[in-house]
Amino acid sequence: MKLLVIIPAYNEEDAILATVQGLQRECPEADCIVINDCSKDGTRDILRANGIPYLDLPLNLGIGGGVQTGYRYAVEHGYDVTVQFDGDGQHRAEYIRDLVKPIVDGEADMVVGSRFVAQDGQGFQSSAMRRVGINFLSRLIQLCTGKHVLDATSGFRACGQALTREFAESYAQDYPEPEAIVTALVKGYRVKEIPVLMNERQGGVSSIRALKSVYYMIKVSLAVLLAGIRLTGRKEAARHE
Repeated sequence: MKLLVIIPAYNEEDAILATVQGLQRECPEADCIVINDCSKDGTRDILRANGIPYLDLPLNLGIGGGVQTGYRYAVEHGYDVTVQFDGDGQHRAEYIRDLVKPIVDGEADMVVGSRFVAQDGQGFQSSAMRRVGINFLSRLIQLCTGKHVLDATSGFRACGQALTREFAESYAQDYPEPEAIVTALVKGYRVKEIPVLMNERQGGVSSIRALKSVYYMIKVSLAVLLAGIRLTGRKEAARHE
């Protein structure tokens, strides 16, 4: 099995080296590719100095464009399983094998590392306000798809080859994690959650800041609803052809 870990990075000089070193230590069988999204700090210098594989984007594409670039790289290089992994130190590499196992065993097409599945409040679970937002998005996804996903915004996830190809062709650009789950579920892919612990970010700045939180919730909610309606409509049309 060829396994690729995709690490989108924007201004992650404080954490990127430790993130990659932790990945190499905990999961040496995985290849990794850092997608440097026009970082303005020393991220690229650190990657180059330490021989870490990376791709430089010519324009800042945001998290969606960065991750999609990683999926396209995976397809072009024949990887069987991909893992999305943050460059800021929040995700723990010791969970990668657990994340990948249901895909290898044929039980799932996407596996989401969830902060809210049977962890009894351990680990970093985001602020109370964000947890309210995550719960709202989870309920919205359930409304659209009939499936309950507890940690809809988790960027720590694995995909099998078919879904990797799907996302290489089309992937939500701004805040893609909830919409990608809707896409997978409506198109008939199997989505599973497993419990993981996460850290607080070790550097950089979150793409979802306090002043953007209302905008984020409105935009993502609309995106999830529209994706659910659009994809369900296409599915029904195809069924009646």
